[in-house]
Amino acid sequence: MANPPVIIWKDEVERLLRYRELIPRLEVALGKFSWRDSAELIQPVRTTVPLQKHDGFMGLMPAYMENDGVLSTKFVCFYKREDGSTLPATQATVVLLDPEYGNVKAVMDGEVITDMRTAAVSAISAKLLMRPGAEVLAILGTGRQALSHYNVFMEMFSFKEVRGLRGLETPVSGPVTACVSVEEAVRGADVIVTVTRCTEPVLFGQWVKAGAHVAAVGACRPNWRELDDVLMKEAVVYADSREGAMAESGDIILSGAEVFAELGDVINGTKPAHREKTTVFKSLGMGVQDAVSAKLVFDQWKARHSQL
Repeated sequence: MANPPVIIWKDEVERLLRYRELIPRLEVALGKFSWRDSAELIQPVRTTVPLQKHDGFMGLMPAYMENDGVLSTKFVCFYKREDGSTLPATQATVVLLDPEYGNVKAVMDGEVITDMRTAAVSAISAKLLMRPGAEVLAILGTGRQALSHYNVFMEMFSFKEVRGLRGLETPVSGPVTACVSVEEAVRGADVIVTVTRCTEPVLFGQWVKAGAHVAAVGACRPNWRELDDVLMKEAVVYADSREGAMAESGDIILSGAEVFAELGDVINGTKPAHREKTTVFKSLGMGVQDAVSAKLVFDQWKARHSQL
């Protein structure tokens, strides 16, 4: 008889999940995902259910990694919130199952997992695509994702200046140059991260330095956007999942931009990293990222509790 599922709350997920252990596992998973002839990793495009009364959606994000014995799904609710709203923009729960028996092994808070795996993949995109010697980072957004991106980018890279809109300096622990406008924040920046709730373009190509790298995280619906047509058409566009981006990214669908490669293609060496050009990494988030993160949390939980 299977043991009852373990419940791992947010505070414990925060203690167990670390970027130094998560990032290499995500790189391996992204590479596996982009090998299209491999049955080792199965991940369909996210299924969404509209929550019309609440101006939101519920997403279901399953993934199965056969050789690693990982089966999981994430339930995530995300909403279009008005500025100043006190309601959360996202809520998430990750369920880890035994692939042989089908029982639930663990249920864990998905907020920290979502924040950290998203920021980690953005950092991987910068590691692969930004120009050597990048000095200025700009972060557009002031919420949880802005904080997680700040944390991992500060851990992985040595930027001389971090810029953000007023409000970003409140949650972060390090120095941030507070800017009064998006244009002021991004002019001359080497790396730009967009983690906003915007549904219309907020970042315009005419402001973006040639050769800059943009990690675009918001606008996860076909009719939502953060980036304008000029930027999308001038940049070399990468995605975490080509199929996911073509189904869900308004920035790509509405601009008519082509996805040059998946991040996993660059990791695998099947597509080049055009560091010398302006690049956009469109992040939609993938179930396999949650699966890898959940397995790491569960393994760490088991190791810790076996010592008690």
